[in-house]
Amino acid sequence: MDQAQALIDAAAGRPGDDDADRGPYRLHAYVVLLLTTGIRPEEARALRWDHLDLEAGTVAIWRSDRSGGDTKPAGSRRTLKLPEIALGALRERKVAQAADRLKAGELWQDGGLVFTTSTGTMLDQHNIRREFRQITKAVGLGEDWVPRELRHTFVSIMSAGGVPVEEIARVAGHKQMSTTELVYRRELRP
Repeated sequence: MDQAQALIDAAAGRPGDDDADRGPYRLHAYVVLLLTTGIRPEEARALRWDHLDLEAGTVAIWRSDRSGGDTKPAGSRRTLKLPEIALGALRERKVAQAADRLKAGELWQDGGLVFTTSTGTMLDQHNIRREFRQITKAVGLGEDWVPRELRHTFVSIMSAGGVPVEEIARVAGHKQMSTTELVYRRELRP
């Protein structure tokens, strides 16, 4: 939990990282969303504003940037209630994106995506990994982490908190509980 909070703080540009005056990383809301909901990185990259209801506090996970646009597996389409920290980060993201849009002017490509470059195009997974490594380095976790590990962390934290594996599997979009138990969950305590 301490490492997860430190990661969120570093992504937000809060004191404790090397460049606290710089402000939040472009991936701040991305990190918070993956860490607090367990959605897949490819689901987050394809997330559109019309799949979010910031008033109701929900996100509909219906697509991904995988070939064909389906979630993995297709049956893992789901609507999730968002925690307050994710709602706050997404609201900040919306404001930052509006500033990007104004700055980009005619170069802006509006695809309705939540996580975009400064010109509105989908973030490339390599760019995401590069910035994510900067965040993990800033918090002292090294540079070997990849965004998918946020999903593993989410599952492990939920498990350590006593959430039944059936519920974790449902939220994570796993077809079978064995995937949640054997692939994603890491014991956080002896």
